[in-house]
Amino acid sequence: MPPRTVLTQRQKRLGSELRKMRTTAGLSAEYAAGLLGVDRGKISNMESGVRGISRERLKTLACNCDVTDEKYVEALAELAEPNAGWWERYRGSLPQGLLDISELEADAVRLRGANTVHVPGLLQTSELAMAIFRCAVPALPEHEVALRLALRTERQQVITGDEGIPYVAVVHEAALRMQFGGRDVARTQLRHLLQASERDNVTLLALPFAHGAFPGAGQTVVYAEGRVPQLDTVQVDSSHGPAFLHAEGQLAKYRAQLDLLEELALSPESSRDFIRKIEQQL
Repeated sequence: MPPRTVLTQRQKRLGSELRKMRTTAGLSAEYAAGLLGVDRGKISNMESGVRGISRERLKTLACNCDVTDEKYVEALAELAEPNAGWWERYRGSLPQGLLDISELEADAVRLRGANTVHVPGLLQTSELAMAIFRCAVPALPEHEVALRLALRTERQQVITGDEGIPYVAVVHEAALRMQFGGRDVARTQLRHLLQASERDNVTLLALPFAHGAFPGAGQTVVYAEGRVPQLDTVQVDSSHGPAFLHAEGQLAKYRAQLDLLEELALSPESSRDFIRKIEQQL
């Protein structure tokens, strides 16, 4: 048998949106198949992400589902277009989840995040990233460590490039005090954070131990705002790979969680002072 194709998060998300569009309108798969001039099996494949859909068929489906939000329909049409981004160079060499994160960030118009143990990947120095990659169990071969580092460096262009998008990062004191790679690596990382926090598009907020309990403790969360609110996505890290969430209730929960964390954290100016103090203590 031929190897099974690994679906991208983009393909899965488009399929999910097509299914939601059809079921919300109360249309059967058979009826949708008739509208698009395909058999029912192809509708199932489209809604699972296995099969693509043309821009024309997507707009036909949206029209018959009484979807009147033109920006949403156009955003879905763009999702349906092939997207050979820079991350495709790593396909077959790195796990699909890492490529999905790269594509999610590249498609976002704004990013928000919260980190408790690690400095956010988009703000890590090469030395810190290498130290973290080398902590993996089982140990990663050196060639994969190098590939992961190259991917992460390219990912960072989403905020450090000429058209860097807005990024708000809440970083707990635990992550600021971690010494992956040793004291010198940690100090260099803190200086790097201070430099990054001076960028117009970066808002870095420190959350001290003294502020006590907070929601989502121990969890690394990234909230990627899509081109339309309906295409927002939450990405949560886990030991078995990234999870991508986009149900309305999940999005609302994580927006509220991040709103509260940003309120609890120090101001940008006080956060810089706090980071400088930790750096001096090292």
